[in-house]
Amino acid sequence: MTTVLIVDDEIDFAETLAERLSLRNIEARVATGAEEAMALLQQDYRPDAILLDLKMPGMDGLQTLAAIKKHDPSITVIMVTGHGSTSAGMEGMRLGLAEYLLKPVDIGVIVDRIEQAAKGR
Repeated sequence: MTTVLIVDDEIDFAETLAERLSLRNIEARVATGAEEAMALLQQDYRPDAILLDLKMPGMDGLQTLAAIKKHDPSITVIMVTGHGSTSAGMEGMRLGLAEYLLKPVDIGVIVDRIEQAAKGR
């Protein structure tokens, strides 16, 4: 089964997205911030992709992306944000981001990107 970790401090958004993905046979886990996400990864949790928010308290999405890539450069990270900017997108790509999507984004697009990540593993 395809797996994804959703890292977003907007709990309602993250849980709703996780439910919608589970209806499409994608196992989704939710982390409400960078610290929780990194703790899961350090417990040998290996999702096919990580959906990462840009604006979060504490470590923001770009800092979290850098930490994820330092931990495991092979993990596909897709940023899904409502606060996008060209500079953040470019910095994310420099750090190894696979995709930069702006909210609201169609669930079909998210599913497609997650499935592409799973095939690339």
